[in-house]
Amino acid sequence: MQYNITPAQIGTRPQVSLPNPKILEALGEEGMRKMVSDHYDLLKQSNIRGLFPPTEEGFEMAKKHSADFFIQICGGPRYFDMSRGAPRMVARHMPFAITQEARRIWLESYIMVLNTLELDEELKQSFWNYIDIFSIWMMNTNDEK
Repeated sequence: MQYNITPAQIGTRPQVSLPNPKILEALGEEGMRKMVSDHYDLLKQSNIRGLFPPTEEGFEMAKKHSADFFIQICGGPRYFDMSRGAPRMVARHMPFAITQEARRIWLESYIMVLNTLELDEELKQSFWNYIDIFSIWMMNTNDEK
């Protein structure tokens, strides 16, 4: 499967469609949590590891929050809302310098994880389409040249 990263500019908010809820049905909550955990484990080894909590406890909590968010947007229980309030993801990411390069690394790490999943290609594509556009919304800092 070919995953394309949509070119984007900071401050743009393209229309984004939620992933097909069948991805949660196929993976289950534990599978979704494992997918997110595997993604974070890659990020921890990447050049953007400084965007994430430095302690193991904080890092595990970040994984939980992210998994809660993805479970929720894939039609599962509203765990994120219950524990953190309304997602407001752009505002939550503002304290962190999210560049186009950081977005690329974040997405490429998800490509690696998606390629390991035994999941229908249409479902992978649906999830990819969401995170590709969703990640544009999070960019807030120009790349250093």
